[in-house]
Amino acid sequence: MPRSSLVLALALLAPLAAHSQSLTPDQTEARAIFQQLIDINTSYKEGSTAPAAHAVAQRFLDAGFPVADVHVLGPAGDKDSNVVVRMQGTSKTLKPILLIAHLDVVEALRSDWTVDPYKLLERDGFFYGRGTSDIKGGGTTLVESLLRLKREHIVPERTLILALTAGEEGGGGYDGMSWLIEQHRDLIDAEWCLNTDGGDPLIKDGKKIVRAVQASEKLFQSYYLTVTNKGGHSSMPTPDNAIAILAEAIGREWRFHFPVHLNETTRAYFERSAALSTGQLAADMRAIAKNERDSAAAARLSESPFYNAQLRTTCTPTMLQGGHAPNALPQTARALVNCRILPGETPAEVQAMLVRAVANSEVKVTQVDSGKPGKASPLTPAIMTPVEKVTQRLWPGVPVIPQMETGATDGAVLRDAGIPTYGVSGIPIDVDDVRAHGRDERIMVKAFYDGVEYMYQLVKEIAVAPTKS
Repeated sequence: MPRSSLVLALALLAPLAAHSQSLTPDQTEARAIFQQLIDINTSYKEGSTAPAAHAVAQRFLDAGFPVADVHVLGPAGDKDSNVVVRMQGTSKTLKPILLIAHLDVVEALRSDWTVDPYKLLERDGFFYGRGTSDIKGGGTTLVESLLRLKREHIVPERTLILALTAGEEGGGGYDGMSWLIEQHRDLIDAEWCLNTDGGDPLIKDGKKIVRAVQASEKLFQSYYLTVTNKGGHSSMPTPDNAIAILAEAIGREWRFHFPVHLNETTRAYFERSAALSTGQLAADMRAIAKNERDSAAAARLSESPFYNAQLRTTCTPTMLQGGHAPNALPQTARALVNCRILPGETPAEVQAMLVRAVANSEVKVTQVDSGKPGKASPLTPAIMTPVEKVTQRLWPGVPVIPQMETGATDGAVLRDAGIPTYGVSGIPIDVDDVRAHGRDERIMVKAFYDGVEYMYQLVKEIAVAPTKS
């Protein structure tokens, strides 16, 4: 999961309290779960999610969950498994709520790290290890929340479904969430989903600044720009050099700006962010939220790559290939252009705009894959009310701001399946120390325990009272 949304430039609001060295029994259990998950290598090439799935399942069985409500399953035998746990509610009419994270992690080489990536290390106020931030910390907060509810004899009105999946980070041709939807929809079907793999609370200079709620994602879609001709001898250049034509096409594509389109999520993002900003930035945010056709405000905001990605579909060249010999005119030249498409726009529409931008019939624009258009989840009281309530209870003064993810999570798969999904992590991330997918991945120890309590409070808020979409 990318953490591109962590570059928000917002005001500083709420200070972090100093972390106590003494742990409560709930924190002690959460730390043990966290260590168990980090210490299991769940990367695709060298590891497996199956041991982690079985370890989680065993914790729920030991806590007294019925065997019929604890499932370890997947299409790859015991190589890459998902774990699904159902905590039965009292209501016979209200649909369940789904709680998700993924067990797999991006590969980590010991030679690249200064510490062992597959051993949880607590040092100097940080937890180190692959998956600490993406997203075993989030998975731990969900596991601990349900175990604590069970321990405290709290029976939810809605059934709560925990799904920790395999394959989200790619590499094996298998996405656990997609497989569950296709093969076991009845096991995870829900009115809506809470996804800890998105919507991070943010820290800047030691202070919490934002409680994000990720309600939409862009669609990952690539296109080829291809030029072909007969080629020839390089000693006799021709005007239709394939590489030269492609270069001009790439330049036109690069200079092209897709139209500004706001949805409920991004409009609310700019409206609420304006209150945390000053000067021209605040004015531009208010202006674009009121009128997406305000070209002057859009132009100034677009100077920031982050704001630009919130405003429109973006496409950028990422790979090039061309020619076959140093002394021959190229017969083929091709560029891969990667696009991140706004919810509500389609790959076909974007392809048509790329054709118009390139403006040369010699350049063929084709889709690399056939992606499905993204969907935005509505900002209903079902999610926003409990998030606002818990945030102000635990972190007074920290604003709740809707967010569109410019990358991708399993939330996109669920939204496409008709299950509204909201990224809400409980573990605050330092905007100046984002290490997901990178070397020496880590999170703050204090942030981890903050997340354990935040997620418990949020799940409890959702569990004990019916919510209406």
